[in-house]
Amino acid sequence: MLDTLEALFELAQDDQNALQMSRYMRNLHSFYGIKAPERGEILKKVIAEHGLPTPADLPALLQNMWDKPQREWHYCGLEIADKVIKKCPVEALDWIESLIIQKSWWDTVDVLAPRLAGKVFLRFPEKIDTYTARWITSDNFWLQRSALIFQLSYKTKTDQARLFAYCELCKDSKEFFIQKAIGWALRQYARTAPQPVRDFVALTPLASLSKREAMKHLTFNI
Repeated sequence: MLDTLEALFELAQDDQNALQMSRYMRNLHSFYGIKAPERGEILKKVIAEHGLPTPADLPALLQNMWDKPQREWHYCGLEIADKVIKKCPVEALDWIESLIIQKSWWDTVDVLAPRLAGKVFLRFPEKIDTYTARWITSDNFWLQRSALIFQLSYKTKTDQARLFAYCELCKDSKEFFIQKAIGWALRQYARTAPQPVRDFVALTPLASLSKREAMKHLTFNI
C-alpha cells in the first residue's frame, strides 16, 4: 500500500502548491503540494487496489506514515484510520495518544481527538477517565486540547460535568490552542445545551478568546 501511495504522491507533486501549503502551516511541515480533492482520489485508488488494513495492522501502518516528512502521509493515515476505527480494540487509544504528540499541530490533533479517540471512548466509556484525566493535566498542551475536544460530536452524550471541569482546569492557560479549544468545545455543546453553556460562561472567568468562541452563536446577557 505505502509503495503505491508514494508513487502516486510523487506523480502528483506540485512544488508551488507545496510551498504555499507549508507556509500556511508556518513551515512546520513539508508537503508534496497535493490538494485535498486530488489527495482523496489518490487514496481512493490505493484502497481500491490494496484494501483497508486490519485493526491489528493499523498501528504499524500509521506509524510508518507518520515517520514520513510530507503532511499528505499523515492526512491519508487519518482518513484510513477513520475508516477502520470502529473495529479497533480499546488498545487503539495508546497509538492515538502516541500520534497526538508526534509532529503535533491542529490539523492532525483535531482529527485524532474527536474523530478517532472520541469514537473509541464511546465504545469503551470506562476508559475515558483513565486517559483524559491524564491528558488534561499533562505538560503537553496538545494532549490537553485533546481532552477538551474529544466530545465535540457527542451532543446529548456529552459529559457536561467533565467538559466544564476540564474548561475550568485550563481557563488560565495563555496558550492560544487551549483558549481556542475551550471556546470550540463550549460552542459545540451549546448547540445541544445552550443555557448550561451560558451559565458556565457567565460564572467562569474565561480568557476573552474562549468566551468569544463559546458564545459565537448565542445571545449573552449578564
